[in-house]
Amino acid sequence: MSNDENRTGGAGGPSTSVITKVKPKTKRPNLYRVLILNDDYTPMEFVVHVLEKFFNKDPEAATKIMLHVHHHGIGECGIFTYEIAETKVTQVMDFARKHQHPLQCVMEKK
Repeated sequence: MSNDENRTGGAGGPSTSVITKVKPKTKRPNLYRVLILNDDYTPMEFVVHVLEKFFNKDPEAATKIMLHVHHHGIGECGIFTYEIAETKVTQVMDFARKHQHPLQCVMEKK
């Protein structure tokens, strides 16, 4: 065997190959809007408190959302993945019932 055959992996010699790792493409999760619905009985201050407590809104942003709910009948609290949105809705509804308010919180696919 000549030196040329050894360098190129000639007849019967080991060959080299490149292994490429295919990175799977991950799909972005669906997002859901969490909405508060207006009613005639829940105090505005309670709605502001809920927005601050469960959605981490500052007092100014919470008041703005509350007024939007008051005037338009519905307002967006935030946009989350399904599990987080579902948890937020449950927390708000439980908190409202505990304080004997008929506040409604729902989620819808964005």
